[in-house]
Amino acid sequence: MPEQYLTVAQVAERLGTSERFPRRLIAERRIAFVKIGTHVRIAESVLDSYIEASTVPAIRSVRSGRSRFGRTA
Repeated sequence: MPEQYLTVAQVAERLGTSERFPRRLIAERRIAFVKIGTHVRIAESVLDSYIEASTVPAIRSVRSGRSRFGRTA
């Protein structure tokens, strides 16, 4: 299956953000993109990689009798 290229609007929709956010990622060169004339596109695989690299894994909470502010309850 050939690579799919997304518009800035499509990337924003997939991320659940405004178009300003992916445009800032592009301007700051934090995400790879393809420029064809005046059109900017982001490959789906690049977006998937960006999301994966930006995902923070959950930690398993261990109750130690301490509150989240470091004082004992």
